[in-house]
Amino acid sequence: MLRIGLTGGISSGKSTVCKWFKERGFLVIDADQIAHQFIRKGQICFKPIVRLFGKGILDSTGEIDRKSLGNLVFNDLACLKQLNELIHPQVTKKILQQLKDLEEIEPQPQVIVDVSLMVESGFHKQFSNLIVVSCRLEQQVERLMKRSHLSISQARHRITLQMPLKEKLLYATFVIDNSGTLEQTHWQVEKIMNSICLRSQR
Repeated sequence: MLRIGLTGGISSGKSTVCKWFKERGFLVIDADQIAHQFIRKGQICFKPIVRLFGKGILDSTGEIDRKSLGNLVFNDLACLKQLNELIHPQVTKKILQQLKDLEEIEPQPQVIVDVSLMVESGFHKQFSNLIVVSCRLEQQVERLMKRSHLSISQARHRITLQMPLKEKLLYATFVIDNSGTLEQTHWQVEKIMNSICLRSQR
């Protein structure tokens, strides 16, 4: 199995890149999707999160309101650290189990694992290749404001809570610069796909 890690900054374009990999037949595991599932009522992280942050983060149906939780942790670095320490080990464990299961079913798949905190957590060491999706800071701010309906100061603050992109680039096997047009980004993705396919055939 060829395991490929993928990371980048918030709103750098990871989801768009993963979509193109899927279209070319790569399997994609999205850590955010797993995390979102784990915080639902009855799932492994639900009760610990509610105990930690209180019932004020619940919506009218009793589920965790991700927006309320986000507003809380992104304004308190200690809370964010606690949340990450609670969720990330469970997500990592799930991903490693999925990779093991996939390898037993299909020994030669090419799998992209998309994890925002890939480098910060040291999880990148599990992968032979790491793709880092990058863009300019002002583009991150603009995209995050649009996506999450944040003010410019809120968007900038959330970005500063992550490892700077220039530091993540130091760990990259491949870099996708998503600062230009979609066509330019797509061309880079295709080039990396071809390189990965050649490696897997050796």
